[in-house]
Amino acid sequence: MRVVDLIRRKRDSSELTSEEIQQLVAAYTRGDIPDYQMSAWLMAVVIRGMSRREIAALTEAMLHSGSVLDLSALPGKKVDKHSTGGVGDKTSLVVGPLVAAGGVKVPMISGRGLGHTGGTLDKLESIPGFNVNLSLAEFRRVLETCGCALIGQTAEIAPADKKIYALRDVTGTVESPALICASIMSKKLAEGIDALVLDVKTGSGAFMKNIEDAANLAGLLVETGKSMGKNVVALITDMNQPVGRTAGNAMEVAECIDLLNGRGPEDLLELCLDLAAWMFYLGERVKTVEAGKQLSVELITSGKAKEKFREIVIQQGGDASVIDDPSRLVRARQKLDVISPSSGFVAETQCEQLGMASVALGGGREKKEDKIDPAVGLEFHKRIGDAVQRGEPLCTLHYNASARLEDARHLAETAYRIEPEKPKNSSPLIHRVIGASRR
Repeated sequence: MRVVDLIRRKRDSSELTSEEIQQLVAAYTRGDIPDYQMSAWLMAVVIRGMSRREIAALTEAMLHSGSVLDLSALPGKKVDKHSTGGVGDKTSLVVGPLVAAGGVKVPMISGRGLGHTGGTLDKLESIPGFNVNLSLAEFRRVLETCGCALIGQTAEIAPADKKIYALRDVTGTVESPALICASIMSKKLAEGIDALVLDVKTGSGAFMKNIEDAANLAGLLVETGKSMGKNVVALITDMNQPVGRTAGNAMEVAECIDLLNGRGPEDLLELCLDLAAWMFYLGERVKTVEAGKQLSVELITSGKAKEKFREIVIQQGGDASVIDDPSRLVRARQKLDVISPSSGFVAETQCEQLGMASVALGGGREKKEDKIDPAVGLEFHKRIGDAVQRGEPLCTLHYNASARLEDARHLAETAYRIEPEKPKNSSPLIHRVIGASRR
């Protein structure tokens, strides 16, 4: 196999065989193919796409590049949730412990930040001592002990995806339905789950900018999961503005703790309740999605979900005192308000720019070797439809270094469109559900 031939054929829209894809993935995972050649092949995929058969072959190759867990010895259904990524998308930190508190096992293998989107692992690591790098044996132990474990890919789980994922993040090859599908499903199918709830984002802050593209990706993900015997449902959710009121690792952890205390922002709460409800339903814990939502409300109100989060933090080596005192989390040393240039109403936000502003401050990676500053990020004061006065803050930048501050400020300032009239139509938080009927 000559890699340059595979690059050329994909560049010219040819379909690769399953064997060629398997060899390519295996060789790159071993280190036999340099990053620059794999980057060229990934870019060809982004531009030319892949057939359903190629996507299935890529998913299989990445899945079987490592171990596949067998959790059948654990009683009950095992259900996970995954988001395609957005700005301020912190739901895993709430939904994982919430569903585990309701008696469903949640084995959750998550990723790092990708492009302008945040990563669950980066958020968790802002909790002092929290270890996301558990071995599979430790992962199983935590899952058995408290019903939920939140880790990154180990050397055993889909190592091909881990390597390709990091490369995509810094080579402009994120926005491909084929690559997104293979990345998500290879990790999730390796977890030993029975069911999966997908949060497929659409809008200015998502990789899929319009609803039809999101629906196509959702259908691809659901089809891939079901073809491998899993019960899968996808919620297409709005990402035309950030989820909640913060984007930034430690800031988002604090916001999740706030929500588990019953004080979180309404949009974040609504999304978490819907995702958890579907997890309870697919996990056969409840007979209807509505009953799953009611159970979720009860678990938050009673404090059981928060206590489950505390258990997880303790089991994974983290400082559980942050649950009671989020001010113990790292904080940026400086702040800068981004003010409105005029009075009126927030008509639109370029949500991806807000995510890139956080990256510019140090909250994300632009190169594979970049280290994230967990303290930095954005605090949002105005949402679409809100009234705003000239000179009033739209958001606040929390930063430590001033080197890229002007870049971040410009991105944030130009992300908001202010109009004299309040917008008449607002996007629903959940556009549609694909893959299952709601009972």
